[in-house]
Amino acid sequence: MPELPEVEVTRRSVAGGLQGARVQAVEMGLPLRWPLGCPLDDLVGRVAGAMARRGKYLWLPLVVPGVAEGEDPPGLLMHLGMSGALSFAPQAPAPGPWDHFRLHTDQGCLWLTDPRRFGAVVYSAGRQVAPAATLLARLGPEPFDPALTPARFHAALQQRRTPVKQALLSGELVVGAGNIYACEALFLAGIDPRTPCAQIGPQRAARLLARVQDVLAQAITAGGSTLKDFHDANGAAGHYQESARVYGREGEPCSVCGTPIRRLVQAQRSTYHCPKCQRR
Repeated sequence: MPELPEVEVTRRSVAGGLQGARVQAVEMGLPLRWPLGCPLDDLVGRVAGAMARRGKYLWLPLVVPGVAEGEDPPGLLMHLGMSGALSFAPQAPAPGPWDHFRLHTDQGCLWLTDPRRFGAVVYSAGRQVAPAATLLARLGPEPFDPALTPARFHAALQQRRTPVKQALLSGELVVGAGNIYACEALFLAGIDPRTPCAQIGPQRAARLLARVQDVLAQAITAGGSTLKDFHDANGAAGHYQESARVYGREGEPCSVCGTPIRRLVQAQRSTYHCPKCQRR
């Protein structure tokens, strides 16, 4: 599943070419997770603003030229689902069987490819109103938001008794720490993934938050992770997985102590950790 780094990489690879583009036509294929929510023709003639990201959602403002839209213009809220990818090119290729949304503009075509159709493209009259506001309200803090202080992160941990790995994956403590990134951050913080959240003290909480931020920043720089079929909007694969210290390395020696990396299953997800370096 594309996580925060992959979505941010996608945003960066799309934003420059799409901003200021005028919509010429819109095509929809098979139904996605939710309906678009407006007639396709309503989007024609609108101009794309600066694409933004919140968690794993992308927000593309689409304004009507000459109409004052205020500080919260209408737009499209997009989610890549389990296996989706956005592509952007000056000339769109012939539609493939899994291309379910196409936005044709005078600067190129943006399209969503999603074999499993868990992705979504939803129109909203603004980001602060439904349906966008409803979907975004469920998200936890952004990892790089200055408001997410170590003290706030620790306080959120103290309210939970679930294992810390599962809490990270929930997106309630911080958004974007998907499976590979949670495993890596916990390893770097020296915390066993089975540790109950409430048992993590202030210093360990601060260290874990810093390592989550470090891992996500490194993953964005590396273009995300391509474990199966992720690519950015220009077709480039991510490379973070090549530098993973524990994820996918069951049985291999720990890069710090040499102890074989172990794999366990938590909530039906594989967790990789070093039994010596990571303590409860």
